[in-house]
Amino acid sequence: MFDIQTETIEWAGRTLTLETGRMARQANGAVLATYGETTVLATAVAMKDVKPGVDFFPLTVNYQEKYFAAGKIPGGYFKREGRPTEKETLTSRLIDRPIRPLFPKGFKNDTQVMITVLSHDLENDPDIVSMVGASAALCLSGLPFLGPIGAARVGYRNGEYLINPSVIETGKSDLDLVVAGTSDAVMMVESEAKELSEDIMLGAVMAGHKAFQPVIDMIIRLAEKAAKEPWAFESEDHCELEEKVRGLAGEEIARAYAITNKTERQAAVGVAKEKVMAELAATEENCEGVDPAVLKDVIKSVEARVVRGGIIRTGKRIDGRTLDQVRPIISEATVLPRTHGSALFTRGETQALAVVTLGTGEDEQFIDALTGTYKERFLLHYNFPPYSVGETSFRLAPGRREIGHGKLAWRALNAVMPDSEAFPYTVRLVSEITESNGSSSMATVCGGSLALMDAGVPITRPVSGIAMGLIKDPEGVAVLSDILGDEDHLGDMDFKVAGTEAGVTSLQMDIKIAGITKEIMQTALDQARGGRLHILEEMNKALSGAREGLNEYAPKIETMKIPTDKIRDVIGAGGKVIRQIVEETGAKVNVEDDGLIKISAVSAGSIKGAYDWIKSLTAEPEVGKIYKGTVVKVVDFGAFVNFFGPRDGLVHVSQMKNERVGHPGDVVSEGQDVWVKLVALDDRGKVRLSMKVVDQETGKEIIRHKNGE
Repeated sequence: MFDIQTETIEWAGRTLTLETGRMARQANGAVLATYGETTVLATAVAMKDVKPGVDFFPLTVNYQEKYFAAGKIPGGYFKREGRPTEKETLTSRLIDRPIRPLFPKGFKNDTQVMITVLSHDLENDPDIVSMVGASAALCLSGLPFLGPIGAARVGYRNGEYLINPSVIETGKSDLDLVVAGTSDAVMMVESEAKELSEDIMLGAVMAGHKAFQPVIDMIIRLAEKAAKEPWAFESEDHCELEEKVRGLAGEEIARAYAITNKTERQAAVGVAKEKVMAELAATEENCEGVDPAVLKDVIKSVEARVVRGGIIRTGKRIDGRTLDQVRPIISEATVLPRTHGSALFTRGETQALAVVTLGTGEDEQFIDALTGTYKERFLLHYNFPPYSVGETSFRLAPGRREIGHGKLAWRALNAVMPDSEAFPYTVRLVSEITESNGSSSMATVCGGSLALMDAGVPITRPVSGIAMGLIKDPEGVAVLSDILGDEDHLGDMDFKVAGTEAGVTSLQMDIKIAGITKEIMQTALDQARGGRLHILEEMNKALSGAREGLNEYAPKIETMKIPTDKIRDVIGAGGKVIRQIVEETGAKVNVEDDGLIKISAVSAGSIKGAYDWIKSLTAEPEVGKIYKGTVVKVVDFGAFVNFFGPRDGLVHVSQMKNERVGHPGDVVSEGQDVWVKLVALDDRGKVRLSMKVVDQETGKEIIRHKNGE
């Protein structure tokens, strides 16, 4: 009944298997991909007809994790998978980015790629096998996909590259890099690094590209056995129409792109477009005109040719800069009066307002993942309001773009964040993009670094970021530093590099053409380093290191470590003790399973009160020390005194005074405060105290000399 076709290889120490013909047979292409014991189902489906008026390629990639894959039941009230998690959104973007450029220009059929995680071995992250599965499904589908692509994860430890390291190995690595591409070139890079050099980063990209070549060969072998008939698709030739548009408005478009100001430039370009649309677009009155969707594409092609040609020929950019020149930078710190830390970073017409809020352990984010629930203490939220580009729109939940840009900035800054031992705070960094013309994610990195330092977060070193572009034409190649929005739209590459003066902390690359070479990447990395260091110099004019001490409005945190068997004494039955500490001192108290206690409050007095209280509950009294206690019970042979937290001890009647005492009640009464010295504490916990050796007025020990004085 099933016509099952499989291909299997040993890849980086594990078995990779691709299977088709058993599941999802009504999809255009479907592949069951297994790596180790992690299995995903990848499907590709496209509609046969193009929707009227569509002037773009409507590709949707959906990566979804099923909790049953790891033998888990989802948390929450409904007990089923809900809206996409951040991990699912980021992986969807990861898969989308290398496959989108490999569809031919002019293909506008609604296309959906879905990847479902069916089994997870808690060792291999599903993202790599998902990219491989998606590539294979597209190659089998018959769609005009110019693949296949391969993908690999690369780590770096002790001077060696690790191919597809496990989840645990990745956590110990100095690098977490994902690279995807074709047999000839790299298409996409996403990474987080611990201040590594450009040479190491480039070496990692090339190591990953080499490592996934057997996977590409494997997909080709499977396609030779099981691929469907190719779709009949031919790209439309609009050369004549392009020449007509160029003759009609080419000079006006060229003049418009010579305008430095973004708003004025867009207005001038808009006038030229309107002229072309009015002259050539089909309307009710002009039935023989050109389809408006087609005409918009052609106008964009003319814009690209004008801008790209001008850059290649003259070495000058849209705004008059040279290829490696960075726009003017203004860095400001402490721009908001009541926040814990703030900064405003402006680069040309791109501006990010970064704000830091410090919290306690209660503010940590719990993240429910297939590998288990964990807590995150550094949060970065990126927002892109429509006013930043002079537009209006509905304000909805953060989209894929906002989540992706925020995660890129998080990776860039996470490498320099202090550990919880050195800085026991939860840190939330919010980036509000107030203007945008160029990379707002890299502005977030720069502004975020300044805001963290303004808040007194002891980051290792300041971090800056820069976005690079590429123009690759038959006439030549140009690598552009600090690209404008128009250069991003009309160029061939978006290449973002962030790092400190010591090395790279994050690298992201997206390509719109069929990949780039090692030499171009080397040029881009070298040029990016110069730009990053220049930006760091400008940032240092505002703030070059973390401020000493925290903002007066930020919570203060004191930590202490207690034996784990003392945790119950601090918490008390039903949480009674810890609630009393919080209510009476006004401090927040967070107790970890390993005995680490974090005490936080704005008032230092509140922290001291809680600290001393907890210390009295958990510390052990010392023989020979003097304590102030309270008489809790008087008996015939002495009195019991509560002198150290919950601990009581006996003051024998013979230890009350330096004279004979008839009855203990003649000296003390219940509730009376007395000074006592701890005389003895045996292994059974029996405590002996003395009052007669302590001056009851001053609490000082009475020193007796040999002569009795």
